[in-house]
Amino acid sequence: MKELKHSHAVPNDAVPRAALWILVPAAVATVLGLVLLWPQGVEDARADEFGTEVDGRVIAVAETECTAEEAEVLTVCGEVVVRLDSGEHAGEEAVVDIPSGPGAPVVSPGDDVILLYTPESVSGQQYHIIDHDRAGALWALVIAFALAVVAFGRWKGLRSLVSLGLTFAVVLLFMVPAVLDGSPPVLVAIVGAAAIMLVSLYLSHGWNRTTTVAVVGTLASLVLTVLLAQAAVRLTELNGVLDENTTNLALQYPIDMSGLLLAGILIGALGVIDDVTVSQAATVDELAKANPKWGHARLFRSGMRVGRDHLTSVVNTLVLAYAGASLPLLVLIAAANRPLEQVLTSQTIATEIVRSVAGTLGLIAAVPITTWLAAYLVRWQPKPKEPKEKEPKRPRPKPVPEGGDWDADESPYPPSHLR
Repeated sequence: MKELKHSHAVPNDAVPRAALWILVPAAVATVLGLVLLWPQGVEDARADEFGTEVDGRVIAVAETECTAEEAEVLTVCGEVVVRLDSGEHAGEEAVVDIPSGPGAPVVSPGDDVILLYTPESVSGQQYHIIDHDRAGALWALVIAFALAVVAFGRWKGLRSLVSLGLTFAVVLLFMVPAVLDGSPPVLVAIVGAAAIMLVSLYLSHGWNRTTTVAVVGTLASLVLTVLLAQAAVRLTELNGVLDENTTNLALQYPIDMSGLLLAGILIGALGVIDDVTVSQAATVDELAKANPKWGHARLFRSGMRVGRDHLTSVVNTLVLAYAGASLPLLVLIAAANRPLEQVLTSQTIATEIVRSVAGTLGLIAAVPITTWLAAYLVRWQPKPKEPKEKEPKRPRPKPVPEGGDWDADESPYPPSHLR
């Protein structure tokens, strides 16, 4: 029976040894980075300046007519009776003003709310309602989401939920505290992204050749994304201070805000890049199984055709995601009727443009890199080790006595020198 040619071999799911020369150093560097950059201690913001949040439940709402002076600054007047469920006055009732102003929560009896406790308030009122308590509703949505994922994906869905939990753990327990601890945001983002990618991809898709191709393709694309984003941020001279939140963050902590901007671009691009790399690796694998006679070049061309269609929709998704996040700002700018050139060159809009362009370029690079790796390795077969031919055993020569031959007829026992 003739053996299949190397280019027409059946797809092999074993991880190539050549990929381990990339994966092992990447994994070691990631673990080392986690150890060296792990936050030692983050200084908390001083609570006496901003107040303490406590939980409460609305008992009653009494709305009154605003006076002329109150109508100039308030949209609604009255008082709310709230039972405090946490804090040093838990179990007591407090009377607070009805929240008023743009974005103020609308409360009614029975609502769970969050209050800000400021014991040294100048106005004399120590409690203020700042928001609704959404913990119960959010937990219900999370449980519904988890059940839907497990019902559809079954065992793979469960593994994807575990990887999602680990992703949140890396972001909340390592990346955010490490940035607040003063570590370089870009380095923290690279280490965190590598940890998320290595754990989540292998946990969700298993240890096999297809996942390894996606991991290597994602690593290469992330490196290009970091380089492109860094060049774009320096070229456009963005400092990362965009709004009130970033301003307060820069004032309270010694953080490199431009580096934090780069870190955000990298993390945002990771979620889209690993989607493309996994899809491309799986597509080439299925093409190879369906067409056993196709070689590397034809698999690459077919995979690229699928990748271009996928890339078109994903790029649109990436740009729309950034545009949707800044939609209120776009509406505000449009209402100001500023010239288009001033709008596009403002730091806020320029930042979103840099995010979109850098993420898109990294995404474009991910398609050919992953497709080529998948097409090359899908026909890869380990060379079988040829068994060593054993040399035939040669008969050992019989010992010859020095004093002459021994005749068995003379004595049943051999001479002493042959015993």
